[in-house]
Amino acid sequence: MQDLLETDYLIVGAGAMGMAFADALLQESDARIVIVDRHARPGGHWNDAYGYVRLHHPSTFYGVNSTPLGADRKDADGLNRGLYEMASGPELLDYFGEVMDGRLLASGRVRYLALADYEGPDAHDVHGCRSLVNGSLTQVRVHRKVVHATHTGTAVPSTHPPRYRVAPGVRCVAPNALPAMAREHTRYTVIGSGKTGIDACLWLLQNGTPADRIRWIMPNDAWFLDRANVQPGPENFERFFGALAAQFECIADADSRRDLFQRLEACGELVRLDLQVWPTKYRCATVSQEELSALRRIRNVVRQGRVRRIELSSLVLEGGTVDGVEGELYIDCSACAIPARAPVPVFEGEHAIHLQYVRTCAPSFSAAMIAAVECLIPEAEKNALCRPVPKPSEDVGWLQMWAVSMENRRRWAKHAPLMRWLEGARLDYSACVRTQVPVAVMQRYADAVKAAAPRMPELLRACESRSEERALA
Repeated sequence: MQDLLETDYLIVGAGAMGMAFADALLQESDARIVIVDRHARPGGHWNDAYGYVRLHHPSTFYGVNSTPLGADRKDADGLNRGLYEMASGPELLDYFGEVMDGRLLASGRVRYLALADYEGPDAHDVHGCRSLVNGSLTQVRVHRKVVHATHTGTAVPSTHPPRYRVAPGVRCVAPNALPAMAREHTRYTVIGSGKTGIDACLWLLQNGTPADRIRWIMPNDAWFLDRANVQPGPENFERFFGALAAQFECIADADSRRDLFQRLEACGELVRLDLQVWPTKYRCATVSQEELSALRRIRNVVRQGRVRRIELSSLVLEGGTVDGVEGELYIDCSACAIPARAPVPVFEGEHAIHLQYVRTCAPSFSAAMIAAVECLIPEAEKNALCRPVPKPSEDVGWLQMWAVSMENRRRWAKHAPLMRWLEGARLDYSACVRTQVPVAVMQRYADAVKAAAPRMPELLRACESRSEERALA
């Protein structure tokens, strides 16, 4: 017999954004919630990620609003030493498990359907969730809204096969398999220039692989944020907001796309791997200066586009062919962690919510903020406060994200309930500004925002035009 559950909200996806939304909704309302997810444990893609994965920003900025993540301490050694801790994949799974059990389920208002696939509504608008274990169907009658927490579509290599052909006999593995293959290989070829590729290279280096045995296939170079500029803690507030001010000053003063990024690099806000190669991408990734130094030890970097196929004795790329050697291990890091999906309205009528970023590079905060808007703002005004921030890919994405983030923040300031919510939001980095940041720094920040705002549309048009020209060339 089919089970029938009654709920106010059905959240599809128990990843970071689904959990952050549920947590904030629980705090700001008396709603009943059902959460459905294909994994056995909450945590979304962290269930599928490689064991040595870590956040690439401080733990403080991640998780759910009610429950701090980590011990708020600095790493004493390693390539992140002196900077605040970044949770590992296993730590994140434990954290989300505790939030689910100790916070959400303990409330008595949340049900969790694990290992179940959401099938959508039937003709009677009753939503189906089918068990992946035994095929049984749980029906859910939703009285308010379905919340889609999977729109970002985060992908990891272990769940997505390579997009290129691999000849029989070639050893090509996802980064998850790397620790299990910890024996000497003639050469290690890391395929992919994103955060996963960086992690694989750093894992190899930190575990004793000589840099001259690593080859890095880098389809595109990207700009990175210097992690030292985005640190929590009272001792870093002045630098944090000074860095934000510097970014807005660059926007206000730049007269072209290249000028903008030259300014951002000159003031230390953005960094690049190779000072002889001009990056064309931006994906919100951060690096420490020590990580950057380690990565620069890898001299065999191949910039000939994406991989087309791997043969026993060669690697065929868009721009040419390079050698393959006997005993070589290929590590596929080519899955796009954050696919460039077209934004959709966050609030779809009165019956659905599509969780997306509403602040640059801030998934957890964005989901919690959307929950606050859902609870505190009249329906007709919600979408105007939650314009989706576009996922970055091209370098101009850095500017596009800031343009929407600034507009959203400007509109939030006109709603007293939202501002009161922000004052108590753990995930909001600006919650500390009234008492912790020197007045002179905040005045510089405010002046920079004021100067950047009128300059943003013109600069954005110029940057986007240049991006289109490059794509057509």
